[in-house]
Amino acid sequence: MAKIFITGSSDGLGQLAARRLVEEGHRVVLHARNDKRAEYAIGHVPGAEKVLVAELSDREETRRLAEEVNALGIFDAIIHNAGVYQASGRVKLSVNTLAPYVLTCLIQKPGRLIYLSSGLHKGGDPDLRNLDQGRITYSDSKLHDLILAKAVARKWPDVFSNAVEPGWVPTKMGGPGAPDDLQKGFETQVWLAVSEEARVSGRYFFHKREAPYKKEADNTDLQEQFLEKCEQITGVRFPR
Repeated sequence: MAKIFITGSSDGLGQLAARRLVEEGHRVVLHARNDKRAEYAIGHVPGAEKVLVAELSDREETRRLAEEVNALGIFDAIIHNAGVYQASGRVKLSVNTLAPYVLTCLIQKPGRLIYLSSGLHKGGDPDLRNLDQGRITYSDSKLHDLILAKAVARKWPDVFSNAVEPGWVPTKMGGPGAPDDLQKGFETQVWLAVSEEARVSGRYFFHKREAPYKKEADNTDLQEQFLEKCEQITGVRFPR
């Protein structure tokens, strides 16, 4: 039985992954951005142990969330699932890029880290100067998540850190006409969180298979620049 924390698990892929993990007998802690969504989350994943509330676009709430997660002890896996699509560049930066960075830095190291990227990351701009102004696109933010997963895998060899492309699936974010398989969209996160077959690191997966990705993410200089830029913006240093 594994102990797993999932950000953005009040609905969509996060909720589906949480429900599957609970069905398999694992201990799951949920996350929602406000009390109303927390009530909705626990109602749809009734076997979950707890739901933590924090608005990830708020830096202080994100820090507090890390403290609350740490108060629950060390987790076997953390799935950084939360993300926004139709939002300003600054909100995308806060939720999609900086929140996973801050939580990774401040939460006690789990055994596994899973970061939700997207096939759209291939159109992301590796020029990190845009972070200062908050002028980033969704594609940029998903490239950042892949860079973070790669950096963590390199710096923390005792942690399995990977990124996932769930596909264009019919969630609230993807829309009802999305063509990809919804079940396959969340199964890879579940597999990476608990499967013995998934004890690998620094990889990029689509439907449980390694998939092509933007190779700039492998550039260690870019990874270091990304960590430094996130530290400058948030005031949170990546643990050495």
